[in-house]
Amino acid sequence: MDEYEAIVYDLDGTLVRLDVDWDAVHAAVVERLDEHGVDVGDRNLWDILDVAAERGVKDVVEETIAAFEHEGAKASRRLPLADELPLGVPVAVCSLNCEAACRVALERHDLDGHVDAVVGRDTVARHKPNPEPLLYAIESVGAHPERTLFVGDSDSDREAAVAAGTEFEFVAARTAEAPPEGES
Repeated sequence: MDEYEAIVYDLDGTLVRLDVDWDAVHAAVVERLDEHGVDVGDRNLWDILDVAAERGVKDVVEETIAAFEHEGAKASRRLPLADELPLGVPVAVCSLNCEAACRVALERHDLDGHVDAVVGRDTVARHKPNPEPLLYAIESVGAHPERTLFVGDSDSDREAAVAAGTEFEFVAARTAEAPPEGES
């Protein structure tokens, strides 16, 4: 860790697993938008969020997704990578989940005291894979992108890291690096 000024983690699938049925979220969002006369076709949830913003109903989508995320954060489970914390460098979370749900999950698993900044999809104007939230997280902990590691579980995490100019590591590779106890 000495080679980095900061470590930024994705949240869901990296430090914790939110208990969210994303198919149910998608269906609820489509239903709510249908009530507002917005047809989103077969778009994925994150593309729907962009369409909703263009149509002036982003708040409807945000409220719907956030309600599921809040409940999912309360019932989340801690993942093995969370055991890395605390670290000797500043730590941030940069997530596609809403900031409030991130904070609920971090608090539930006693990780909140080890995280210096939390950036959710609603913290800044754009969401991952756009680099804006990752750069905001890095700036929030006083680090430089080129001296920061972003750890995540998805291609959008990797894309955000590349666009932001940070190092990136998939969570699976990071957890595989640690040999089982008693082995070296």
